[in-house]
Amino acid sequence: MTRYLILIVVTLLATLPGISTMPPLDRDESRYLQASKQMVETRDFVDIRFQETPRYKKPIGIYWLQSAAVAVSGQGADAPVWVYRLVSVLGALLAVLAVCWTGTGLFGPQAGLVGGLALAGAFGLVFEGHVAKTDAMLLAFAVIAQGALAQIHASARSGDTPRHLPWVFWIAQGLGILIKGPIVPLFSILTIAGLWVFERDTQWLKRLRTLPGLGLVALIVLPWPILITWKSGWAFWQESIGKDLFGKVASGQESHGAMPGYYILTYGLYLWPFGTLMLAAALMALRKARNDPRLMFLLCWYIPAWILFELLPTKLPHYLLPAYPALALLAGWVAAERADFTTITLWRWQRWAYGFALLGQLVVSIGFAAFAFVGPVYLGSGGSGAGIAAGTALLAAGYFAVPQEGRIDLRRMGYTLAATIVGFGLLFAVVAPSFQRIWISPRIATAFEANRPCARSVLAAVEYHEPSLVVLTATETVLTNVEGAAAHLLADPACAVAVLPVEDARALRAQVAAGGKSISLLAEIGGLNYSNGKDLQMRMFKIAQ
Repeated sequence: MTRYLILIVVTLLATLPGISTMPPLDRDESRYLQASKQMVETRDFVDIRFQETPRYKKPIGIYWLQSAAVAVSGQGADAPVWVYRLVSVLGALLAVLAVCWTGTGLFGPQAGLVGGLALAGAFGLVFEGHVAKTDAMLLAFAVIAQGALAQIHASARSGDTPRHLPWVFWIAQGLGILIKGPIVPLFSILTIAGLWVFERDTQWLKRLRTLPGLGLVALIVLPWPILITWKSGWAFWQESIGKDLFGKVASGQESHGAMPGYYILTYGLYLWPFGTLMLAAALMALRKARNDPRLMFLLCWYIPAWILFELLPTKLPHYLLPAYPALALLAGWVAAERADFTTITLWRWQRWAYGFALLGQLVVSIGFAAFAFVGPVYLGSGGSGAGIAAGTALLAAGYFAVPQEGRIDLRRMGYTLAATIVGFGLLFAVVAPSFQRIWISPRIATAFEANRPCARSVLAAVEYHEPSLVVLTATETVLTNVEGAAAHLLADPACAVAVLPVEDARALRAQVAAGGKSISLLAEIGGLNYSNGKDLQMRMFKIAQ
């Protein structure tokens, strides 16, 4: 029980700082936030919409969880962003605890603790725990499902399978489908396929109780698809399966295409600072997996998924996140075995891979430190003591995380986690929120609130159509062009407000003048739209009285 308490404390220290100070991020997080907010506003918990536009790319699960978080908070639809983000914090916590549970079942308590700590400190988990999207909770259900499957696979060689494990597996599959469609089943299928290739044994799968398990999945999953199909016709299926899923398989969707090798390059970032340690463990496991089905399972959890996602044209770093706990568990195995990396004879490509990982560790550590040191200068109001402290802590974390003398040293791991928590805590809670140049939506929302002529004023935005602006102002915010902004102002001359780029102000003035009115300036906002890299100079207007 002590190890679980340690992991709870470490994970919360890593994920909670900054969830209340970081503005909503564009574009995915803000779309999820707004859709969940509208569910609370409308009390419609079947349909998913961003303003009036259906949002059917992902299933209902994350929206239900975020709406439930709002309900528990008692703050209603205007609950702050951090309330919605608590769902991701919970997902990160469940994922870490599930790694510990799996590692304990496979290799013993020390392996569970080390595996959980390695995942808890990884940048990918910390980042996803800070944003109100699907990926942290998806990770939780993926680890629970894969952890149960791993223990079922191991028990086939050692004795009876605990009765609860098949049901844990199928419940996690059903809940994972409600979060992000077929992703959790995909990882399990790839793992099973990899095991079949190397073991040529399917007898252990009988312990899954497949038919009743699929029935349980159907009970969990089917009610909502039936309801949304009744409500939307086939629009949900066309959007989620036809456009989103098949679009990612067929082409690089939404400018997220990349060549194979992408996940090799992003590995060092997403698993920093423990990526090198995990790779060392995986290289050791490759030499021993033939004689240990537990290691074979973990390698088949990671490698087939990595190959598949490298081949798919659409790529983002978090797509492979559900595979990374396998590497954390391998690190736990090395710690439990007190194995010495230097005693393993490596093939040449393995030595190159390890050297490349060490180089990546250095590059990412310097990159994080540079971001903390320099970011406030270019994006904030100047040099920052918090930035210097964060950068120093992150450099220290990168140094302590490198395996020493071929072993996993728990003391150095503790130093690494302490430095990581300090560095990421300052980065998310203090440094990044100070980058006023990129936080355009919060500044527009603040200017609108300070200058709105009426309590019922509605804002119209030209060109700057980022979802975060809707989240921070109101669902009724109008995303339009110059003609639409002029019509908006003229339709409610006493209360309406518009914001638009400086270069469009003259056209707005002319169109409003054609309606017999003039405009008056309320505020000016400038900055960098980080979603598209464009510099913006915005002006906010109302009808002159």
